[in-house]
Amino acid sequence: MKDIKIILASASPRRKELLNQIGLDFEIMVSDKETEIDSKDPREACEKQACQKAKDIVEQATLKYKENDFIVIAADTIVAFEGKILGKPKSREDAKQMIEAISGRKHRVYTAVCVYNSIKKSYESFVDDTPVEVAKLSEGEIEDYLDKKEPYDKAGAYAIQGYFSRYIVGIEGDYYNVMGLPIGRLYREHLRNYI
Repeated sequence: MKDIKIILASASPRRKELLNQIGLDFEIMVSDKETEIDSKDPREACEKQACQKAKDIVEQATLKYKENDFIVIAADTIVAFEGKILGKPKSREDAKQMIEAISGRKHRVYTAVCVYNSIKKSYESFVDDTPVEVAKLSEGEIEDYLDKKEPYDKAGAYAIQGYFSRYIVGIEGDYYNVMGLPIGRLYREHLRNYI
């Protein structure tokens, strides 16, 4: 439609898959900067993280595209149980504690999206959160799951669209938010008029 570059500021295969799913032509640029967020509030922490990722990539994109228009999309997903942030597990024991915590209970998945639009010269962000209910897992089911590769590179030690989907009782809200990118809202509010 319009000659505008779309940049995904993420190496996440799931986010890439979702942008491909809606037919976007985009490139991936990933920041090599490490960001430490000091907030304990899940909503605030993921929004700060997403906006920092966007800012890092805007610097690179401005140099690369100079006079061309571009949109940078950055996102961060956090899983929280009883207000405590469950990041990516650092070990098998860490993953086990996370799965035991959410087993048979509800938790929340927060995804923040930060969008920079060079036409408007502005950053806009939003945070969606989705309650997720997990079935009660037996000790054997937990151990079997921990033997898979899936838990170790995912916030909260699971992917809703992966092996762990067999234990999901239900969600209240946007499935794609739990995957890591609320694609419908992103398109409607930030992309529709530019692509």
